[in-house]
Amino acid sequence: MEMIKTIDPRVMIRQASGEDAAAVLGYMRKLGAYQKMSEAITATEPEIKRLLDENLGAAIFGYYDAQIVSFAFYHRKASAFSGRSGLYIDAFLVDAEIRHIGLGKILMGYLCRLALDQGDQFLEWGCLDWNTPAIEFYKNLGAYSVDDMTIYRFRPEHLQAGALLFEPAR
Repeated sequence: MEMIKTIDPRVMIRQASGEDAAAVLGYMRKLGAYQKMSEAITATEPEIKRLLDENLGAAIFGYYDAQIVSFAFYHRKASAFSGRSGLYIDAFLVDAEIRHIGLGKILMGYLCRLALDQGDQFLEWGCLDWNTPAIEFYKNLGAYSVDDMTIYRFRPEHLQAGALLFEPAR
């Protein structure tokens, strides 16, 4: 895949492909460890490959001196409330030893540019309440928190049970 150059010649960005499933999964595991929720990372390489190959999600890698040191996983999202579309960042991580060089800002800038180029009107993500460094980073970029909502989710077993509530007419 093509490397995208930035103003800093030591920093480049590369869009991931299905062949990068192992690297994406590796970064997901790093993120899970950082967030103290390693057990929540249950994805497998074939599942990540499918998401990337079927364009259900996308990922980028940030490089510093030709080494992968960051990544983001994202997908398209739409809102019937606002009638707008955007990108949702599902995972975002910059290796701790490289956080001071501004690579996080470059990745966010890339995702903002990508959203605008696709005609989107927002960029959205979640952040754990205890992650003060990330919260400060996002707020310094101008992001705001949507505090009046709690996200709910069904796991596969609950999807199965929920599907039993619907019986189509015969």
